[in-house]
Amino acid sequence: MTTVQLRRYRLEPGRMADFLAWFPTVLPVREQFGFRVVFAYADSALDTFTWAVAHDGDEAAFTAAVAAYDASPEKAAAFETFPRVVTEQVNGFVDDVLAR
Repeated sequence: MTTVQLRRYRLEPGRMADFLAWFPTVLPVREQFGFRVVFAYADSALDTFTWAVAHDGDEAAFTAAVAAYDASPEKAAAFETFPRVVTEQVNGFVDDVLAR
């Protein structure tokens, strides 16, 4: 079983380039904790960034991996250069309706 979380961010107008320059730096850290990026899309016209991240196991396993990731010094180091441009964030677990 794989659990997927959809993450949607609204960014400060005109700051997409700053966010996109930073975003790849966090991916190797996520991967260290068993996460895989399914997709990542930027909509510069609407200042939104949407991505999906997957982890093997159920939602409880995903949540436990997030807790370990959040507490890690590796994440802290990656976020030292984070451009604080996210004004709104909506995350939620999703199901692949085409896989049924």
